[in-house]
Amino acid sequence: MAAEIGGTWLRDTGASQVKFAPCGGGAVCGHISWIKPGTETPAKVGQKVFFDMKPSGPDSWSGSAFNPDDGKTYTGKMSLSGNILTTSGCVMGGMICKSTTWTRVN
Repeated sequence: MAAEIGGTWLRDTGASQVKFAPCGGGAVCGHISWIKPGTETPAKVGQKVFFDMKPSGPDSWSGSAFNPDDGKTYTGKMSLSGNILTTSGCVMGGMICKSTTWTRVN
Protein backbone atom coordinates (compact mmCIF):
# COMPACT_ATOMS: atom_id res chain seq x y z
CA MET A 1 0.00 0.00 0.00
CA ALA A 2 1.34 3.42 -0.96
CA ALA A 3 1.91 6.10 1.67
CA GLU A 4 -0.44 9.07 2.10
CA ILE A 5 0.16 11.92 -0.36
CA GLY A 6 -3.04 13.85 0.36
CA GLY A 7 -2.49 17.48 1.25
CA THR A 8 -0.66 20.50 -0.13
CA TRP A 9 2.82 20.43 -1.67
CA LEU A 10 5.18 23.31 -2.60
CA ARG A 11 7.09 23.07 -5.89
CA ASP A 12 10.90 23.18 -5.67
CA THR A 13 10.93 26.57 -7.45
CA GLY A 14 8.59 28.05 -4.83
CA ALA A 15 6.33 29.27 -7.65
CA SER A 16 3.27 27.11 -7.00
CA GLN A 17 1.51 24.61 -4.75
CA VAL A 18 -0.56 21.55 -5.64
CA LYS A 19 -3.19 19.95 -3.44
CA PHE A 20 -3.68 16.20 -3.78
CA ALA A 21 -6.96 14.54 -2.82
CA PRO A 22 -8.87 11.34 -3.66
CA CYS A 23 -10.73 11.57 -6.97
CA GLY A 24 -12.53 8.23 -7.19
CA GLY A 25 -11.68 4.68 -8.08
CA GLY A 26 -8.80 4.54 -5.60
CA ALA A 27 -7.00 7.33 -7.47
CA VAL A 28 -5.54 10.65 -6.34
CA CYS A 29 -5.66 13.88 -8.37
CA GLY A 30 -3.76 17.13 -7.92
CA HIS A 31 -4.99 20.68 -8.52
CA ILE A 32 -2.99 23.89 -8.44
CA SER A 33 -3.95 25.55 -5.16
CA TRP A 34 -1.62 28.58 -5.21
CA ILE A 35 0.63 30.46 -7.61
CA LYS A 36 3.24 32.90 -6.32
CA PRO A 37 2.15 36.47 -7.18
CA GLY A 38 4.06 37.86 -10.16
CA THR A 39 4.89 34.41 -11.57
CA GLU A 40 4.66 34.31 -15.37
CA THR A 41 2.79 31.10 -16.17
CA PRO A 42 -0.21 29.94 -18.18
CA ALA A 43 -1.21 27.81 -15.15
CA LYS A 44 -4.35 28.77 -13.23
CA VAL A 45 -5.39 28.15 -9.63
CA GLY A 46 -7.86 25.27 -9.60
CA GLN A 47 -6.41 23.67 -12.73
CA LYS A 48 -6.04 19.87 -12.50
CA VAL A 49 -2.44 18.87 -13.28
CA PHE A 50 -2.31 15.27 -11.98
CA PHE A 51 -5.00 12.81 -13.09
CA ASP A 52 -5.94 9.33 -11.88
CA MET A 53 -2.70 8.70 -10.00
CA LYS A 54 -3.02 5.15 -8.66
CA PRO A 55 -0.67 3.23 -6.38
CA SER A 56 1.95 1.41 -8.45
CA GLY A 57 4.22 0.12 -5.68
CA PRO A 58 5.55 1.12 -2.27
CA ASP A 59 5.31 4.93 -1.98
CA SER A 60 4.74 5.36 -5.72
CA TRP A 61 1.87 6.20 -8.07
CA SER A 62 1.29 6.37 -11.81
CA GLY A 63 -1.27 8.12 -13.98
CA SER A 64 -1.23 11.28 -16.08
CA ALA A 65 0.33 14.72 -15.62
CA PHE A 66 -0.70 17.92 -17.43
CA ASN A 67 1.94 20.59 -18.10
CA PRO A 68 0.28 24.03 -18.33
CA ASP A 69 3.45 25.47 -19.88
CA ASP A 70 3.13 23.44 -23.09
CA GLY A 71 -0.52 22.35 -22.83
CA LYS A 72 0.33 18.65 -23.11
CA THR A 73 -0.56 15.64 -21.00
CA TYR A 74 2.17 13.12 -20.19
CA THR A 75 2.49 9.71 -18.56
CA GLY A 76 2.95 10.68 -14.93
CA LYS A 77 4.73 9.04 -12.03
CA MET A 78 5.18 10.08 -8.42
CA SER A 79 7.33 8.77 -5.59
CA LEU A 80 7.33 9.76 -1.94
CA SER A 81 10.26 9.81 0.47
CA GLY A 82 9.38 11.34 3.85
CA ASN A 83 8.04 14.84 3.14
CA ILE A 84 9.54 15.00 -0.36
CA LEU A 85 7.40 14.10 -3.37
CA THR A 86 9.07 13.66 -6.77
CA THR A 87 6.83 13.86 -9.82
CA SER A 88 7.81 13.11 -13.39
CA GLY A 89 6.15 13.33 -16.76
CA CYS A 90 7.41 11.16 -19.59
CA VAL A 91 7.05 10.86 -23.36
CA MET A 92 8.23 8.29 -25.91
CA GLY A 93 7.37 5.34 -23.66
CA GLY A 94 9.35 6.77 -20.76
CA MET A 95 12.52 7.52 -22.72
CA ILE A 96 12.34 11.27 -22.05
CA CYS A 97 11.22 12.40 -18.59
CA LYS A 98 11.25 15.64 -16.65
CA SER A 99 10.95 15.58 -12.88
CA THR A 100 10.00 18.09 -10.20
CA THR A 101 10.44 17.91 -6.44
CA TRP A 102 7.74 19.03 -4.00
CA THR A 103 7.87 19.58 -0.23
CA ARG A 104 4.85 18.92 1.99
CA VAL A 105 3.18 22.12 3.25
CA ASN A 106 0.39 20.34 5.20
